[in-house]
Amino acid sequence: MERTASAVWKGGLKEGKGTISSQSGVLKETQYSFSTRFEDGIGTNPEELIAAAHAGCFTMALSAQLGNANLTPESLETTASVKFEKTDAGFTITAIHLTTRAKVPGATESAFETAAQNAKNGCPISRLFKGNTEVTLDAKLA
Repeated sequence: MERTASAVWKGGLKEGKGTISSQSGVLKETQYSFSTRFEDGIGTNPEELIAAAHAGCFTMALSAQLGNANLTPESLETTASVKFEKTDAGFTITAIHLTTRAKVPGATESAFETAAQNAKNGCPISRLFKGNTEVTLDAKLA
């Protein structure tokens, strides 16, 4: 399975603008620029897209892990916060923090924590960052 996305950029770094599009069409010439990345411009940026991808990936993985434990979530809500800093090597994603709140009928704290940790460690986006970026998790049953 292969997924694709494309980016187009016109102009210099600070005054230029770009667009991002995805194979599915969900993103179609979505604006991004220096101001959307480092200031308060309108549009998206790569770090926001990484956060969205990680939140979605982890939440789907958590649903699968709960299913493996014969538990069906009523709701799972995850926020991913990406820390983007200038390091000696240049701008870098240095950490990602996942915050999840879940309603899972019949789940014990222990079973939920095991499922959440397994999802964090097994989700493909978490594995992408393994060894390079700290991924932390705050998962609680509601």
